[in-house]
Amino acid sequence: MVTFAEILDAADKLTPDEQESLVEILKRRIAESNRAHIAREVAEARAEHQQSPAEPSSVADIMDEIRNAP
Repeated sequence: MVTFAEILDAADKLTPDEQESLVEILKRRIAESNRAHIAREVAEARAEHQQSPAEPSSVADIMDEIRNAP
């Protein structure tokens, strides 16, 4: 396994253009990973909601719950 320090050393050996490309690729991969994570959370929330749909509440009921929370 390559260490983080070795990766940084290898990146230092790249040309400035290659370093810029590397940064852009990493940013794109991080964004894709974040989108996938959000999509999984949305799917989980939808499945949870379908299993036990939320019941309508008034503002007063919600405020009472907040005030009485431990």
